[in-house]
Amino acid sequence: MQISSRFTLAIHIFACIDTFGNEYKVTSDFLAGSTNVNPVIIRKILGQLKGAGLIHVARGTGGTTVAKPLNEITFLDVYRAVECVDNGELFHFHENPSASCPVGRNIHFILDDRLIQVQNAMEKELASITLADLKRDTEKYIRGGQDENEGK
Repeated sequence: MQISSRFTLAIHIFACIDTFGNEYKVTSDFLAGSTNVNPVIIRKILGQLKGAGLIHVARGTGGTTVAKPLNEITFLDVYRAVECVDNGELFHFHENPSASCPVGRNIHFILDDRLIQVQNAMEKELASITLADLKRDTEKYIRGGQDENEGK
């Protein structure tokens, strides 16, 4: 299983808004140019972020701004805004394990608590990172002239 790219796209969007917002109108077309993703997908993510109260979007070519101070928005806030997690559960269980199989009949008892533990750990880590942390890292890499291939 893999978390969709909506989360990393949303984080990329916030980095662009913060980096370019004072110089340019940050529109879906502008963001599509940076992310190399179709503007329709960008608009959908912007709508999700706006619905969560994380950004303001001016209609037309008005641009996008962040709705709260960066230190008040966590990666968990962004994740919850854009990821489609059913009933708040990260892991979706297969529907009908066989009741006639000893593993199938007990798989929920075997896994449920472990999966909740994994999800809680992930959410705790996401909650510990703010967009202010992202801003610091973005500025460090842009100022330092480093790109994604350096240091790997």
